[in-house]
Amino acid sequence: MVAKVLTGLDGLLSGDSDVKLDGRRVALIANATSVTTDLVHAADRFAADFTLVTLFGPEHGIRGDAQDMISVNGARDATGLSVHSLYGSDEVSLSPTPESLEGVDVAIFDIQDVGSRYYTYVWTMVLAMRACAKANVAFVVLDRPNPIGGAMVEGGDIEDGYGSFVGLRSLPNRHGLTAGEIATWAAREEGLDLELTIVPLKGWQREMSYGDTGLPWVLPSPNMPTVETALVYPGMCLVEGTELSEGRGHTRPFEVAGAPFVDGAVLAALLAEQDLPGVLFRPLTFTPTFQKHAGAACGGVQQHVTDPSTYLPYKTGVAFVWAVHKLWAQSFSWRSEAYEFVDEIPAFDLLAGSSALRDGIEAGGDLKTLAKTWAEAETRFAEERQSWLMYP
Repeated sequence: MVAKVLTGLDGLLSGDSDVKLDGRRVALIANATSVTTDLVHAADRFAADFTLVTLFGPEHGIRGDAQDMISVNGARDATGLSVHSLYGSDEVSLSPTPESLEGVDVAIFDIQDVGSRYYTYVWTMVLAMRACAKANVAFVVLDRPNPIGGAMVEGGDIEDGYGSFVGLRSLPNRHGLTAGEIATWAAREEGLDLELTIVPLKGWQREMSYGDTGLPWVLPSPNMPTVETALVYPGMCLVEGTELSEGRGHTRPFEVAGAPFVDGAVLAALLAEQDLPGVLFRPLTFTPTFQKHAGAACGGVQQHVTDPSTYLPYKTGVAFVWAVHKLWAQSFSWRSEAYEFVDEIPAFDLLAGSSALRDGIEAGGDLKTLAKTWAEAETRFAEERQSWLMYP
């Protein structure tokens, strides 16, 4: 299939952009998704065409082989260049150091996001922008589509005190933005003194599905195998804040979720009663091969999205957690270990942006009442974001 959309990377390499790299020393922030439409990795093209002096690898590594929340150590890439890790063993490791930016004229970010604010790549981008502003290094974002569309917004604010690497600034759980739009927004909001350039997409419109773009799908991380996974992720990532399995260790992570104490048929029946649009729930039993409940048979459900245009991933994910808690409160538990370098705030609260959702679930509120906790913020953001949208 011929691509209908051209990414910022393809625009840069074709010369169809204002960015000129001749004579400039380039750093590249990339991962496995950083490929041209014919699947050549950006690092390989940059090493051949430009003066590429430094590589930075985010969570999961520059070639995408590391699991979630696993420290990515600096290594040597296939290009022969050493890689500076932007996901080490502590919070300091998330930002480029002044030393790593020495001798760099321009840093280029080219990573496919998945449209949910928990996904750490856009925050790697924001931290790199801050570091480059301090080091007087220019910053370029090679834009890519939001794979779950740019029209819909869903979810609430991050309250003061609940910021983390799954939300350094307050964005809805499903933000409907591209990385380039987030960079523009963050630079304005933070007043960064930064030479920032966005190489835009060509041919992308907000209502497009990823299939409409004609672009190849490359796994952005090991547990994001398909666009369908990305679509459910804005809601089902909440399961990471519990001791339920979010399906890691299964071939359909986040679409499948449950626990050993769950009766999938009972759960599916309760979820069906909630009249959630665009989705059906199939009861099943699955056995994760790693992470939570590895080797144990888990009852649960698989989400089958029947209409992406009406499907509400965040509300559906909230409904899943709410339903399991309602049916099996004595067996249900919230994650208590540190999450993304934060140990004093429950992981679920970091993901939700405050304690309000967890408190509401524990209090036995119904789903309609819970949804009211984010409705006002959702509407407000949908209006506010109009000033920095780049695409129709």
